[in-house]
Amino acid sequence: LGAECDEDTVSAWTSEGLRDFEERVQEAIEAGRVNGPCHLAGGNENELIRIFADVRLGDWCFATYRSHYHALLHGLPEQYVWEEILAGRSMSLHSPMHRFYTSAIVGGCLPIAVGVAAALKRQQRPERVWCFIGDMAASAGAFHDCEKYARRNNLPITFVVEDNGVSTYTPTDDAW
Repeated sequence: LGAECDEDTVSAWTSEGLRDFEERVQEAIEAGRVNGPCHLAGGNENELIRIFADVRLGDWCFATYRSHYHALLHGLPEQYVWEEILAGRSMSLHSPMHRFYTSAIVGGCLPIAVGVAAALKRQQRPERVWCFIGDMAASAGAFHDCEKYARRNNLPITFVVEDNGVSTYTPTDDAW
């Protein structure tokens, strides 16, 4: 993935295709085929497709423990994502080749994403960083520190807060 790919967007996934993928994951969970914790997405397919239309092939993508859609939309091969889910690595999907990283720690990718954005700026690289977090992480101190640092230093990073009103399986308002 080099500069020659920067103008290309990554994904041709549809909302129906993403939902079908997650339905297969749900079936695999229910059949006992997934060897670890797994958090399903749903309901934000169209929004993510619109956002990923702006993500270029060489950009960096950091996501949360609920990252199947992000991985697929960022261009990770469907078979690779499927195998990682079945192997129990759903909450830590990553692919250095695709510049895709996740963390099962709430807000865990935030400082790493900011560090990558700072490095890109120092190296005067054209890539951007896209950092996806949930509504619970967006209210934590790490997010505020990272967002303020990125803004003050004009870093090439976009923070995307996915507010589904749920913190893991608990309504966010109840969690607080």
